Parts: sequence; C-alpha cells; structure tokens
Amino acid sequence: MRHSKHNHTLGVTKEHRSALLANLGASLITKGRIKTTLAKARALRPFVEKIITKAKKASALEKKDGKLQPRALHLRRLAIAELRNEDAITLLFNEKVAQFANRAGGYTRIYKLSAQRLGDAAEMALIELVAADDPGYKKTSRPRKASKKKSAAEPAGETPAAEQPQA
Repeated sequence: MRHSKHNHTLGVTKEHRSALLANLGASLITKGRIKTTLAKARALRPFVEKIITKAKKASALEKKDGKLQPRALHLRRLAIAELRNEDAITLLFNEKVAQFANRAGGYTRIYKLSAQRLGDAAEMALIELVAADDPGYKKTSRPRKASKKKSAAEPAGETPAAEQPQA
C-alpha cells in the first residue's frame, strides 16, 4: 500500500523529476535565488535542504581534526550523486556552508508571486537561500477592538464635563 508515501510528482517520471530537481538545485546553490513555478519550488525545498544538511555535517566533521574525514568525504559524494553538479557542490561545501552554520533548519524561503505565467497560468514563485542572521518574518499584531468593559466601566449617573448643560 502507498499510504504516507506522497512526494511531489510534478507530473513526470521518476528519472525526469530527479534530473529536474538536480538542475534546479544546482541553479539555486550557484545563484542564491531562482524563479520557478510554485509546485517546483515546493518540491525543491526538501531536496536542497537535505543537501545543505549534509554539507553542515561534513563541515562539522572537518572542523574536529582539521583534515578531511572519511565520513565527510562520503557525505560529499552522496551530495554529488544527488545534485550531479560538482561545481555547485564544491561551492556549497567550501564557501556557502558557513552561512548556514548557526541555523537549525529552514535554509530556503519561498515567495509566491502575484503574476501567473502567460502560457499556462501556472503560479510562479521565487525560492531563495536564507542567510544565518536573517530573523525572518515578525508577526504583526492587529489593533484590538475597543472592549465593551471600558464603556461599561463609566458610571451611568455621571456625565462627562463636556456634555453637562451650561446653567
């Protein structure tokens, strides 16, 4: 049974999907931000975040002894097998991993764009890598309505000075 086995199929075969995600992931790592459809961006997010986690683990292993550990080399080779672009992996493992060192997760952010693609009206989105010092969004509090308690708290017998009749 296929229960709880859902992944983003994108309407293509497994081989096509893995090649598509590898190309999108390599572009995202090298450029930092790419524009794609919302469905592809949502499929790309877990793919890229798993590769970034491998880079972080390899970086932590290298920092222990200052030399390349067999486990770190294994993680690098696993990432190359998934991403299929050695230049992007080298860039990620050597340079970009430092910007994710203090971040516990959530290495990417997706912005939904208001414009749709003209050809097929697909929803478009921007997906970008998030820096470690980026605080993210802050929730804004809505202004609260005036409570009824405030108006009921005034005694009924007293009228404000502005409303008292002049004698």
